[in-house]
Amino acid sequence: MKAILALEDGRSFEGRAFGAAGETSGEVVFNTSMTGYQEILTDPSYAGQVVVMTYPHIGNYGTNSQDDESRKPFVEGFVAREFSAVHSNWRAQQSLDEYLRHHHIVAVSDVDTRAIVRHIRTSGALRGIISTVDLDPARLVERARAVRSMLGYDLASHVSCGEPYRWHGPGDAPAERPYKVVA
Repeated sequence: MKAILALEDGRSFEGRAFGAAGETSGEVVFNTSMTGYQEILTDPSYAGQVVVMTYPHIGNYGTNSQDDESRKPFVEGFVAREFSAVHSNWRAQQSLDEYLRHHHIVAVSDVDTRAIVRHIRTSGALRGIISTVDLDPARLVERARAVRSMLGYDLASHVSCGEPYRWHGPGDAPAERPYKVVA
């Protein structure tokens, strides 16, 4: 299935869809990590953003519940150069594609992520849209221009937990510790 990433300044990139079908939008940013795509997806600091991965091969080790950084993924969309449909890791509980589908995250691969990153670096923050539904680049660019700006958007209230909770650390049983730490 095809997917298009369109930017508010008129650029568009056609690729192959993975993850959920549909449309999503947000501020397009990039991440240069070689590993840790699941941690990036669940990092609350990426709320409201479409993340472009600069490392070319994404998805090869799958996903697992232990690598979530928060209660759910917060990215709006995901972009990769080459998505691996096959994963191989003893800790994997599901593929990246299954994970994205489960969390309704639209993603696109087979695009020139280096060109996107170079463009973002020189142009600054750009709003964008990923679609597997509307494949008309001109229409998508117009719609990307209408995406809500991140400027002044209160994302802290969106990503924060609703009430305090006790974290026990890794494992099932709470460990007795001499110190209490609140973050």
